[in-house]
Amino acid sequence: MNEAKKGSTTVERKSDRELVVTRTFNAPVHIVFEAWSKPELFKLWWIPKSAGMSMVSCDMDIRTGGKYRLVFSHPDFDQPMAFFGTYKEVTPHKRIAWTNEESEQGAVTTVTFEENAGKTLVTLHEIYPTTDALEETLAGSAEGLPEQFAQLDELLAGRS
Repeated sequence: MNEAKKGSTTVERKSDRELVVTRTFNAPVHIVFEAWSKPELFKLWWIPKSAGMSMVSCDMDIRTGGKYRLVFSHPDFDQPMAFFGTYKEVTPHKRIAWTNEESEQGAVTTVTFEENAGKTLVTLHEIYPTTDALEETLAGSAEGLPEQFAQLDELLAGRS
């Protein structure tokens, strides 16, 4: 379907309800997984700098059945925005899957990590409940994914 490549991040619409984002990072899987699973690292790269937002809080209980809650603020909005859900599966260095429960249109997100020769392929797969929910994401937050992954790349470069 539609595929966009920005830098070394590929964003691809796989179906009416699926989005897949991939990037290979020049870091071993245990370091990449840490950046996704340790709040103090996650908050350093998750928000695209161009969004003008800041992370007010980052609560992540990274285990199967654990909960997360990310709260963001933006100068143009009166109230902070919260994103929250449940970790459906956490397999260290392999896979993290979670729900996005802030609205009925929230996706189920699965991120997989595959190491090969000291580099790690990250695949982020989102499945939305409706076509409209995916369309809304494509019009908004999905644009930031290549920037987010580039920021993660910068963070990893300093940790490898």
